[in-house]
Amino acid sequence: MKKFISDQLLPHPFVSVIVGLSWLMLAHSVSPGNLVIALILAIWIPRWVKPFIVCTPNIHWFKAIRLMLVVVWDIIICNIRVAKWVLGPTDKLHPKWFRVPLETNHDQVNALLAMIITTTPGTVSAGIDQERGDILVHSLNTEDENIDIQDIKQRYEAPLIAIFNAHQTDGDLP
Repeated sequence: MKKFISDQLLPHPFVSVIVGLSWLMLAHSVSPGNLVIALILAIWIPRWVKPFIVCTPNIHWFKAIRLMLVVVWDIIICNIRVAKWVLGPTDKLHPKWFRVPLETNHDQVNALLAMIITTTPGTVSAGIDQERGDILVHSLNTEDENIDIQDIKQRYEAPLIAIFNAHQTDGDLP
């Protein structure tokens, strides 16, 4: 019975929780009707996408939540900075392209790192170059690219590596 619940009814429990909570937040209501819809969606959508989710990696949830809070904080602060930059004199902006070297070739770590960079206002990741082992980043305002690179590596990449336990292995970059 337990196997049936985990494999058939709730193949991806975390996705079910996210879907159910997302519905309730979008509906702005915890009425009985919305709870029923949230439950139906929380069961149906993960079952529907089950073939597309090959495996769910084992991650360190406490570290993931801590990184999520850091990213949310950075998004808030960067929104304020970008607003000041674009509303202020544009001659003080120093846009620049630079490359952030990757510590691992772990697909989830690198994809999430690129997503976090793009989500943070003022920066955009233009692509991951697996052969070179880096991410091309455009920054709206960069005084010293080395400081920005180290900031990205310390605030986002190092926690992602710890979350996925993706420290360098034989298959990783040198």
